[in-house]
Amino acid sequence: MKRSPLVVIFTTVFIDLVGFGIVIPVLPYFAEGSRFNAGPRTIGILVASYSVMQLIFSPVLGRLSDKHGRRPVLLISIIGTGIGFLILGFATTLWMLFLGRILDGITGGNISTAQAYVADITTPEERAKGMGLLGAAFGLGFIFGPAIGGILSRWGVGVPFFFAAGLSFANALLLYFTLPETVTPDHPARVSAARGRGWSQLMKSLKQPRLGFILSIYFLFIVAFSIMTTTFTLYTMFRFGYDAQHNGYLFAYVGLLAVIVQGGLIGRLVKRFGELPLVVVGALFFAASLFVIPFVGPERGGLLALLVGGGIFSLGNSLSTPSLTTLASKSVGPADQGSVLGVVQSVASLARAVGPALAAVLIHSAIAYQGADGIPHFMSDHSLFTTFWTGAGIMFLAFLLAVYFARAHARDYSSGAVARP
Repeated sequence: MKRSPLVVIFTTVFIDLVGFGIVIPVLPYFAEGSRFNAGPRTIGILVASYSVMQLIFSPVLGRLSDKHGRRPVLLISIIGTGIGFLILGFATTLWMLFLGRILDGITGGNISTAQAYVADITTPEERAKGMGLLGAAFGLGFIFGPAIGGILSRWGVGVPFFFAAGLSFANALLLYFTLPETVTPDHPARVSAARGRGWSQLMKSLKQPRLGFILSIYFLFIVAFSIMTTTFTLYTMFRFGYDAQHNGYLFAYVGLLAVIVQGGLIGRLVKRFGELPLVVVGALFFAASLFVIPFVGPERGGLLALLVGGGIFSLGNSLSTPSLTTLASKSVGPADQGSVLGVVQSVASLARAVGPALAAVLIHSAIAYQGADGIPHFMSDHSLFTTFWTGAGIMFLAFLLAVYFARAHARDYSSGAVARP
């Protein structure tokens, strides 16, 4: 594995996800404020608009990275993200918020392209470790991004977006001057694209039952993850009275655990157990955490119980998502890495559109009202439980699919093997 390019791509993804993480605790408060007065359903649609654009454009950007190289696609996507953040920071109307998120979604193919870059420079045996490093960059983004967003919001809700825009443009400069291209003229992806066989090969790869299972499980994971992240901020706001800064610290804690698992442990665990068992265990942990968290409140376990539930959630997600990405990468040859990983991110984008929309509908009846004593109360604890338990049910279905898939295809996906279409 070439260490220097991997360090550069790790840094690139880290900086990008710090900017992404800044948005998480801030955007709901920003949109809900007096300037925009958006309700929970509007906020859910706002979050989903970003993912819908990624759903449409991720496979396109993935194929473009196969044809024209990883560097230009990464560069364009990061610049687009920076412009999107500037629009959010300067927004004076609700449509400007949507414009900023839509633009970021259109150009937001950097994760799949970064994954394809890692696939280019790693062997199949080392790929899970490389994908885990990208997961660690994601986790670090969750540590620093939400915390920075929460702190900067004290000087104005628009300030975090301007800071994120500055990070994006600095990131683009770093990439331009330091990241070498991996898709050389003789690279299988470029040769395939030159022969005009790219899309037909991609369609053939996507018809694999094994890859279909992987994408289905991954979709369920991201739907549940999106329900969790969309609901969690509102849940802690109304149940614990937390603001953006408090939630920033909670997301930072979740991100720290993700860094420990994905940055330091996932490579060793895959070598010992393989990717499929980690997906099974991770799905079970994830489902358990979503089932338990709504029972937690200031009078029932308090902050400690909230941290335990969040820790189990982070562990389950950290074990499973890099393993699923690695399995998808191993399902195709070098010519289709960008395209298939673009499809993986497109599936994730669809899930990120479905998850927040579903959460917005489920939690709508659980929005707090102001009681006579001035303390927020939940209109319906049953509705709150339903939201989290829906996510738990989705994850339990993912667990059952993962168990079946592991039993049926364990030999096809040994730790060091590459499954060919």
